[in-house]
Amino acid sequence: MKLTRRAFIQASAATGGLLAAGCATQPPVSAAMAPRKMKGGAPAKGDWVASTCQGCTQWCAIQIFVQDGRAVRVRGNPLSQTNHGYVCPRGHLIPQQVYDPDRIKVPLKRTNPAKGRGVDPKWVPITWDEALDTVADKLMELRRANEMHKLVYIRGRYSSTSTDLLYGAFPRIFGTGNYFSHSAICAEAEKMGPGLTQGFFGYRDYDLPNVNCLVLWGTDPLASNREVPNTIVNFADILRRGTVVAVDPRLSNVAAKAHEWLPVLPGTDGALAGAMAHVLWSKEFVGDFKDGRNQFAAGKTVDEAAFVEKETFGLVKWWNIELKDRTPAWAEKECGIPAAQIVRVTRAMAKAAPKTAVWMGPGVAMNPRGTYTAMAVYALNGLLGSVDVEGGVWQASGALTGRFPSTDKYVDAAAAAAAKGKKLDGRGEKDMPAMMNARPGSGVVTNNVANGMLKDPGACKVMIASWCNFNFSCTGADRWDRAMAKVPFFVHMVTNPSEMTQFADIVLPSTFNSAEGWSIVTNMGNGYGYTSIQQGAVRRLWDVKQEETEVVWLLAQKLKAKGFPNLADYLGQEFKDPETGKLPTNERDFNEIATKISSAPIWMPKEPLKGTPQIKGWAEFRAKGMYSNPRYALKRGWGGKFATETKKFEFYSATAKKGLEEHAKKFSTSVDDILAVSGYVAKGEAAFVPHYEPPKRHGSVAEYPFTFIDYKSRLNREGRSANLTWYQEFKKVDP
Repeated sequence: MKLTRRAFIQASAATGGLLAAGCATQPPVSAAMAPRKMKGGAPAKGDWVASTCQGCTQWCAIQIFVQDGRAVRVRGNPLSQTNHGYVCPRGHLIPQQVYDPDRIKVPLKRTNPAKGRGVDPKWVPITWDEALDTVADKLMELRRANEMHKLVYIRGRYSSTSTDLLYGAFPRIFGTGNYFSHSAICAEAEKMGPGLTQGFFGYRDYDLPNVNCLVLWGTDPLASNREVPNTIVNFADILRRGTVVAVDPRLSNVAAKAHEWLPVLPGTDGALAGAMAHVLWSKEFVGDFKDGRNQFAAGKTVDEAAFVEKETFGLVKWWNIELKDRTPAWAEKECGIPAAQIVRVTRAMAKAAPKTAVWMGPGVAMNPRGTYTAMAVYALNGLLGSVDVEGGVWQASGALTGRFPSTDKYVDAAAAAAAKGKKLDGRGEKDMPAMMNARPGSGVVTNNVANGMLKDPGACKVMIASWCNFNFSCTGADRWDRAMAKVPFFVHMVTNPSEMTQFADIVLPSTFNSAEGWSIVTNMGNGYGYTSIQQGAVRRLWDVKQEETEVVWLLAQKLKAKGFPNLADYLGQEFKDPETGKLPTNERDFNEIATKISSAPIWMPKEPLKGTPQIKGWAEFRAKGMYSNPRYALKRGWGGKFATETKKFEFYSATAKKGLEEHAKKFSTSVDDILAVSGYVAKGEAAFVPHYEPPKRHGSVAEYPFTFIDYKSRLNREGRSANLTWYQEFKKVDP
């Protein structure tokens, strides 16, 4: 039909009338803008289940929101006095890590005998029964040949308590001393700083609510290291009331917000610390000259008898040996920080003392010659008098746990003898004093295990490793490639395949323990030592098992069936449920009973506890998920109670001197020789004081003008989160 002008006008008029009528009853614009009564959505159906995050070394108490057996979201445990009910970005990544589609879902067996980086293992899926039967056969071969020491176990991430099964009971009862933790590629070097000055070889704590000058040295706790939620909660207040100093070659998160950023040249931290020490001095903690007159003058020695120390030992010795020549002007040429800024920052630190905390991170010491750098930086806390005081630096607070039964009667003579041999990591050798806890040969040397295996290829016939990837995380990774290619039989227990997994003969899929496993985890922060549960919060989607408990139980049964009952008898006869008295009958029973033993002093104490919350019974502990001891007691080491040789805070380390001289005596040589073969440049008395060691370089500056440093992403769950989509999507949050 042809549309005429007349018909169009008539139709338009009719339509307009209809619209007008509609507008009269409900004008479109006003209707759209009118307020409406909205009904609130119903609360999400689900349960908050207590657990523990292990995305860094803080191990925060958390809660996981679970719907229909699935993890949906994560928050900090509201009872936590350390994270204040918050988690950092790492915690929020937990659901993605639980349901990562690339997780290992079933046990795998290698079918390609050729091993090497990039070589296809040609894995085929097998049952747990076949996998553990194969592992047990290989272990029994070592028992029959009396070569138990040729079993090597390597530990990556672990729980604080159940690790005593896989890293303790299993190797002890089987008969090997070759079990190694990842610790030396994590934080052991930085622990030498407080260890050889204060006698405390461990992580430190910081009174952030009361600190007035916070010096963040080689660490970025808004993003990584430790106490990230606690730092985030307190950081704005610290900025407002005091001074924040960041010492870092990189413009990190804290450096971007700090009042002072000192971009020190990599490896020269000891020079900067020496220049600061040149002008710092707390009379209350350290002492004073007898005549009250300051005799410290650049370039001049001081009579030791003229100074009376209080809580410290060796201040004047340190000055005469090292500090008298370490002026800010000298340091500027070494570390690249202007002398004027060094003086300005040091004065700010001194003004706020003793409420000044020098928070030393791994960036200071995780390099060759790092021990003395750690000593130099940490000694500033002694000079400031900030040790064990309000607003200062504290030692770790203890956490309450139960102990597993003794293994003694299950260790036969053959196992005891085999475990006494030399360790593959070379600890205690002439060039490897490894003086953790000030005892020569007592510290693990993780990255040297590869060298030991290459030096003696027959020393490791069976290797078992859990939650580690040393072919990626260790320097000189090619050494690990060559060493692992020669291991006849390797078992890897992990959640996801990695570079190290490529060399495995058997792969055992591990639970993601923050959501699927059972254990008790301990840690400290904000002055509180705490005990936190990990429990099976979600339904396991795949055929995975907890490596420290379930796998140990099942492997023990296999070994018993093949003629070695000791481990199975220990687990089956000694582990009684503290609540019911029942013995475990399967791996799931054992997993829960081990967790109950570890936590029993909290929920069935012999006397009333002083911490919080008060918990009655296992069910209530599972629901609440954690317990905190009372807050840190101040001045713990004051009054001659430091765990050093002199019982004082040592600027001249009699503790280091005793250990180094003992080690030198073992090899009929001098301390100078020991330090030289260990790669240090110090000689004479300098070996016993914090001092500057120039950074060790490979090649000349002209040939290699750049220095490589790394940093830790705030999304990095210890190298196990880069596969997650959220990690890639939000990576821009890193500066």
